[in-house]
This record gives sequence, C-alpha cells and structure tokens, in this order.
Amino acid sequence: MTPQPITTSTSYTADRAWLASLHGTDSTETIMLDISKLTAGTHTAASTNTSQPYSRVLSGVPVGKMTASGLYGAFDPTATDGRQNLACHVFAEALFAPSATKVPAALLWHGVVVASKVPGGIDPTKATPSVTGPQIRYV
Repeated sequence: MTPQPITTSTSYTADRAWLASLHGTDSTETIMLDISKLTAGTHTAASTNTSQPYSRVLSGVPVGKMTASGLYGAFDPTATDGRQNLACHVFAEALFAPSATKVPAALLWHGVVVASKVPGGIDPTKATPSVTGPQIRYV
C-alpha cells in the first residue's frame, strides 16, 4: 500500500470593520502575543475545521506590552503588568495551534479606528495619549 497525501487549505477573510482608513497599514510592526492574555471568543476565534485545528487572533484586538516578558496581551486599563498602556491594535488575523502559548502578529500603531467595531470593545478615554506611543484617532 502506498500512502496518498491529502492537502487541504482554508482561507479566511479578516473582518476589518474596525479599520476606518488605510492610513498606517503600510508600516506595521511585528510583535509576539501571549495567548494566555487573550480571551477566547472575544479576542480569538476557535477553528471549526477538524482537519486544520488552528484558532486565530482576531484582527483589531487592542493590545498592551507586558513589562516583565516583553510580550503583548489584550489591552486592559485596570491591569498593572503593562497592558494598561495601549500599544495599539492587531492588524491581521494570526493563526495559532492549540498548544501554542505565543503567536507572532502585525501591530497597527497609527491610523484611524472605529472604536465601536473593535473586537472586545475599547473605550478611547481609557487609552492614555502618549507622544511616543500609539498614534490612533478613534471615530
């Protein structure tokens, strides 16, 4: 008997309704996300494909950089680990395996964002403005 390899592919169209303008999308930065600091069903979507069990971080998730590890997690204005400072938004959906603890992602650090469409929501008044930090205008 000869093994017969089977190849499948899945494509996703990222929901970027949160993105109000293409401004800034040409200069994203690469970051590393800590999966344990993201909420399943809010910041991530589980795979429904049993042959490709990869979940994905949703496009638009607001993130902050954790001081101790240098990794990024969901922005939380009440956190004390660095995530209380908005670093910005995950630009493109990022796939990750069920056993993954970290996943690389693209960070949109300047542009125009529709606050009401951000996955998990964001209150722009809770994001402290910074001259050296993210340059986002919320509409």
